[in-house]
Amino acid sequence: MSETTPDALGEWLGAVPLFRKLSRADLATIANTAQQRHAEKDGFFFHQGDTADLIYILERGQVRMTQLTPEGEQVILRFIRPRDMFGGIAAFTFKTYPATAQALEDSQALIWDAAAVRDLTMRVPQLALNILDHSAETIVQLQDRVRELQTERLERRVARALLRLAHQAGKRVETGVLIDLPLSRQDIAEMTGTNLYSVSRILSAWEKQNIIHTEREHITLRSPHQLVVIAEDLPAHPTVSSPAL
Repeated sequence: MSETTPDALGEWLGAVPLFRKLSRADLATIANTAQQRHAEKDGFFFHQGDTADLIYILERGQVRMTQLTPEGEQVILRFIRPRDMFGGIAAFTFKTYPATAQALEDSQALIWDAAAVRDLTMRVPQLALNILDHSAETIVQLQDRVRELQTERLERRVARALLRLAHQAGKRVETGVLIDLPLSRQDIAEMTGTNLYSVSRILSAWEKQNIIHTEREHITLRSPHQLVVIAEDLPAHPTVSSPAL
């Protein structure tokens, strides 16, 4: 969007959840204060521990947010798609980013200085409310993830992870719902708090049962309903068995 006019950029920003219900004038102000940052595939917008002084809205591409635990294990927190905000911690503090943002493909983001955003929230109450809503939603999502990791069987966690990704980045294809993200089995292991061996065993069993299809770091859900059955721990169809863990 490097050649986009300020008016067109303001209209594009109006579809970003963070800027919903803002006036055209407010959107124009926000558009005029935006800058752009580019990251090539496998490059980084920022690393965990960097000073949190910018807020990002992804324009194009895909970004993976990861966090390194005190034990040295990498955990995938979420995937970022166009119009998603990331690095939002900078809106509230001037401390450090709690996670790393890595581009999965050639990507570009709009960026705002944290101080400028804080000033905008003082002048645009709806923006402050939107930031609070976003923060509350993020907290609920993280609480759900912690609960899953602490209480749910691994098979349910994997099913829930695939369904979340399908909801976020699913694309209808002839054979089912394609998760339109480069997604390895190691990625799924990092999302669900387990190891590659256990995830591979589950996915291989589901592929034999025609629940999913995997190919070149892409996963197609051939039977999303059956994944819902597994994710919600509903009574399974008698012909479908689950891998022993």
